[in-house]
Amino acid sequence: MGLTYALCFPLLYLLSRNVGNYKHMNAIRRTWAFISSALVGIVYRFKYEKDIDWSRTYIICPNHTSNLDITAMTIMVKTNQFCFMGKDELLNNFVTRLFFKTIDIPVNRDSKMSSYRAFKKASEALAGGTSVIIFPEGKIADDYPPQLQEFKNGPFRLAIELKVPIIPVTSFDTWKVLWDTGVQYGSKPGICNIFVHEPIETAQLTLDDADALRDKVHGIIKQKFE
Repeated sequence: MGLTYALCFPLLYLLSRNVGNYKHMNAIRRTWAFISSALVGIVYRFKYEKDIDWSRTYIICPNHTSNLDITAMTIMVKTNQFCFMGKDELLNNFVTRLFFKTIDIPVNRDSKMSSYRAFKKASEALAGGTSVIIFPEGKIADDYPPQLQEFKNGPFRLAIELKVPIIPVTSFDTWKVLWDTGVQYGSKPGICNIFVHEPIETAQLTLDDADALRDKVHGIIKQKFE
């Protein structure tokens, strides 16, 4: 991944100088994600509960057990109008730094002010027609084999406030190919199975329904994951 990213970097850097080019950066990111995985024998297999209308704007909520989940979501989303919200440590990573300084939204979850600013940026992105990918667990947990963790409230309140549908996504076995960063157990070639659930509409919901929406999405992913 680092090698193929280095080859793409000059073009990505030039494109990053202009906000209008961000959609082209995402197109390159998707191609790069596919090629870098394929070169080491990692393939993503997606199954859809229902066809997704990618002309709409969504908040996409996958479970998170592996850095490969990021690659999987990049390939899955069939629009160039998308961004990730992720931990601010990714600003220090060679492969993710440029994206998190431009397209994506870094957040320090231990800081209320950072979280506020991040969700404000996410709100602006969604209002502008950009789908946002948020891992509602907030991090990859230390459990191995992984267990689904509690979800944060932020994505669900945001979806209701902006009347944006949520797409739950279950990543079954990326952790078997590469758990977390791969440092502890290594990695191997394999097929990563991803189930894309039917979008959940939020137009008729109020903020009082945020906890119920969170629990519904958690239940959908938990049932499929287990």
